[in-house]
Amino acid sequence: MGEKNSALIVIDMQLGPIWGTYKQEETMKVIRQMISKAEAEKIDIFYIQYEDPQSDVLKKGTQFWQFAPGITPRKQDVIIPKQAADSFYQTLLHDELKKRGITHLTVVGVRTEYCIDTTCRAALSLGYQVTLIEDGHTTVDDTLTAEQIIKHHNTNLSKVSTPHSKLVVIPSNEYNY
Repeated sequence: MGEKNSALIVIDMQLGPIWGTYKQEETMKVIRQMISKAEAEKIDIFYIQYEDPQSDVLKKGTQFWQFAPGITPRKQDVIIPKQAADSFYQTLLHDELKKRGITHLTVVGVRTEYCIDTTCRAALSLGYQVTLIEDGHTTVDDTLTAEQIIKHHNTNLSKVSTPHSKLVVIPSNEYNY
């Protein structure tokens, strides 16, 4: 997709999805730092906001649909509503990224095994270079503990690529846009 032009993708940092997540405060601190760094370097920021019209919890406008404290999109940032784990599925994300010439996505946010994983894989299939911030995503305990889920996805996603795109997993303190 050409020379590197990056965007930060902040996935589902809302009161509902972030509730009860593993290392919530630490992860939110990393995400806020990534946002601040992107703002300082004039990197485009896309906030993905999950909404479920069938749910009382994540229905647009409800309390748990709102962004978490410290996650405050600016006027120039782009908010993309979605209704599936894949941030590209029936949304304007791909069109908005193409319009801006974005070729590289840095991904942070919540629910590692759902929205983070699915969006990273979809982005690769669409030809984007993807960087997942190792300590910038979280989830809740399920069949495995949240810690195991995060470690598993960091390991597996770091091995995923296409002939033209690569997914890199890197800690926030080693990442530069």
